Amino acid sequence: MSNNKSKIVTAESAKSSAKLFNYGNILSVLIAPPLFIFWFGASIAFYAMLRHHPNERVGYFTQVAAYQYYALAGLLVPLFTFAPKGITFWLIIWGIYIVILVPLAIMQLIKINREEWKDVPIEKQQH
Repeated sequence: MSNNKSKIVTAESAKSSAKLFNYGNILSVLIAPPLFIFWFGASIAFYAMLRHHPNERVGYFTQVAAYQYYALAGLLVPLFTFAPKGITFWLIIWGIYIVILVPLAIMQLIKINREEWKDVPIEKQQH
């Protein structure tokens, strides 16, 4: 015989979770280039956890933030493969990344804050 227990994922919890990937994106370009690389690895774990969140909107906002980050991260390989020597090119690229990724993340955070979030019940079965 099985017992059904219901758990609630609160609206506030879902809203906070939806913001996480965007915060990581902002920090990864504002703090230092090594953090951009570490965020690449950590973001995979965040994506795996949040993409399948019980609240579908968390997954959606995580996916949007991931697309933005991974598109820019993927561009680094060809850009730096054929980059001229010296730090000037690197700094220009980094500045462009800041100008692109930070406003995109802020726009997503604004959308998340404007979204109407609802509690989501989760049915948990115990055997």
